[in-house]
Amino acid sequence: MGILPTSIDTSVELDRRPPGIETTPGDTTPERHPRRRIPYPWLVFALTFALLLSDYMSRQVLSAVFPFLKADWALSDSQLASLTSIVALMVGLLTFPLSLLADRWGRVRSLTLMAVIWSIATLFCAVAANYEQLLIARFLVGVGEAAYGSVGIAVILSVFVPRVHSALSGAFMAGGSFGSVIGVALGGVIAVHLSWRWSFAAMAVLGLILVALFRALVTERRLAAHKIYQDAQPSEPPTRSDSPTIRVPISTLFTSPAVWCAYLGGGLQMFTAAVLLAWTPSFFNREYGLAPDKAGMVASIFVLLIGTGMVVCGVITDRVSRTNPSAKWTSAIAFCVISLVSLGIGFQLTPGPAQLTLIGIGAFFAAGSSGSTAAMVARLTHESVRASALGTLTVANNVLGLATGPFVVGVLADRLGLLAALQLAPLVYALAIVSLIFGRRLYASGVQKLADYSAAAAGRCMSTR
Repeated sequence: MGILPTSIDTSVELDRRPPGIETTPGDTTPERHPRRRIPYPWLVFALTFALLLSDYMSRQVLSAVFPFLKADWALSDSQLASLTSIVALMVGLLTFPLSLLADRWGRVRSLTLMAVIWSIATLFCAVAANYEQLLIARFLVGVGEAAYGSVGIAVILSVFVPRVHSALSGAFMAGGSFGSVIGVALGGVIAVHLSWRWSFAAMAVLGLILVALFRALVTERRLAAHKIYQDAQPSEPPTRSDSPTIRVPISTLFTSPAVWCAYLGGGLQMFTAAVLLAWTPSFFNREYGLAPDKAGMVASIFVLLIGTGMVVCGVITDRVSRTNPSAKWTSAIAFCVISLVSLGIGFQLTPGPAQLTLIGIGAFFAAGSSGSTAAMVARLTHESVRASALGTLTVANNVLGLATGPFVVGVLADRLGLLAALQLAPLVYALAIVSLIFGRRLYASGVQKLADYSAAAAGRCMSTR
């Protein structure tokens, strides 16, 4: 896909075999090693990631056509922001119940249905006749996208070993930024040369093509087989004490204070990142006097920095936390501090190279904590409810960040101007930093509480056999 960190070990050790295959010392016969199965986790990642690109292309193409909608329908900044925030709001409200449903109904079937819904809803955006119809269509886009992030990342983590979870989580979540880059850049070009309606239509068609490919190549059966294949490895650290037959109560998603801190810190650190995703095209259009298509292209560079930062920061987090898992919290805090300082100063400067440099640095680290918080949530929750746990994180990301950030800045922009609103947005990082600091202090007790829940669940499972 071009974005996977090259430092990740993409191979599976040769002695990793499904249960039932015997090994003998010195046995290196090629026929006894299941090489043909090694690439499947990366196929799952690639296809799930591609659909996430489509998800955010459908979501963020709206930012590229803000100037056209403002001119055609005389919309205010708060109305434009509502078209963005309604998607994130529905994601926030529906992610948790739909994640629970996916854990029981089947993750592959759930992902397929979600992608079909958001693609068709994006097509409805292309034919909307007024603001109200477009708002309803965007509402349906949010319904379709609601649990894709949480269920998709749960699918990916289920077929990879824990030592690369931060990097994979960061890379997967960076798909939102990369999809936004494509959506903003391509959407602006299409809108200028054809119309803003064709911008939506193009994203819809691409989504339907990708979902057909995903459904043909990813199945529940193959995922289950590969999960057993990974869990059975004697060389893997004992971080997975669960088995497919063991389940813990849903209430365990909320009983650990450390998990709460990860939820809050993850959601709050997305606030300013969401603002950059939604408002940088308008920022360059208004403050730098660029035409909508050129503003979209320039903004896409900064959106690309957000996505690249999520991948790189995830890799950094995995490296610094190899011997000390609590370092994931420390790295998340550091990324928030860097972005707070860079963006806080950058938006105070006059337009020019210095401002662009600081905004670029801030954008690179803007969502750098995403992989860290996802990995921490995964480590602090049982596998049987992990999609629901990551769904809860997605709720926090959307309610506290992706929905709230663009809308709050839109309301402030109507009163203070867009630049003044952007100057205030980075202050939310201070709240994220406080939450992550508390989470680091509570992490050890959270891990022990998970072990106790897992042991109790295993005991109940054995007693019923």
